[in-house]
Amino acid sequence: MKNPSWKLVNILIGKAIIETLLVGALAVGFYFTVFPPTFHGWGEAQIQSKSIVGWAVNNASPWQRVEVQLFVDDKFIAARTAELSRPDVRNAGWSQDEWHGYSFPLNDFPPGIHFAKVYAVHKSGGGARYTLQLLGDPIMFSVAESGSWHQIVTTQGSEK
Repeated sequence: MKNPSWKLVNILIGKAIIETLLVGALAVGFYFTVFPPTFHGWGEAQIQSKSIVGWAVNNASPWQRVEVQLFVDDKFIAARTAELSRPDVRNAGWSQDEWHGYSFPLNDFPPGIHFAKVYAVHKSGGGARYTLQLLGDPIMFSVAESGSWHQIVTTQGSEK
């Protein structure tokens, strides 16, 4: 068997490195197009009003109102635009104005522990594709037999 040419081996290694860099650049570009890291927000359970409330901001377009969707126990509940007054968000420097709040009233949930997740809806490809980006942490709350709510605060996996 003939020994391979070292020149050919070096060319093939160089080609493999260039292809790897190209595929990596395409993957990173695709990721930032489909899942932009520009959405920020937070949500919590409001015990008295039995609702999930919070805020959502798109840093790439700070005046834009963000469409948000609520899922409870991995089931779609509702969608709306985050356009309620939240002066605390503006005062904290997260947005240019105060109109980035949302509220999802929830009635008649069965007793037990529930997990709510709020997602920002991102449109890409001229509206041809939609992706969801989780805002903040999942919100855990419990509903008692009496219908009263209790928020469950978790710290590094432990319940309080």
